[in-house]
Amino acid sequence: MSYKHLKHSCQAIVVACMDFRLQKIIHEWAVKNIKGQFDMLTLAGGVKDLNFVLGQIELSVKLHHTKEVYLINHEDCGAYGKTGNYKKHQNDLKYAKSKIAEKFPKLKIYLFYLKLDGKFVKV
Repeated sequence: MSYKHLKHSCQAIVVACMDFRLQKIIHEWAVKNIKGQFDMLTLAGGVKDLNFVLGQIELSVKLHHTKEVYLINHEDCGAYGKTGNYKKHQNDLKYAKSKIAEKFPKLKIYLFYLKLDGKFVKV
């Protein structure tokens, strides 16, 4: 499928969990910290379903000429359950970054762990 007819673009795609507790925090942070427009992908577990995430990033790049990816996992994520400690999220975010960079070497990729108090921790 050709997407060349589409002329609109955005700076980034934000990949985050769908958890309702964090939507406003993430959106406000993105508006403040990303220079330009961004696509927003929310799904349970953030980067947990990496194959799906990769497909959506591919579409964002093709459709909107995306240049940056922001991966945000969070504290107390129901999709991770009891295994969802900081170290697990850190490892999953780093692994996701490596796979995204492999497939899209020109993208800048940023990793964050969001605490329930609204603090974004760079990974």
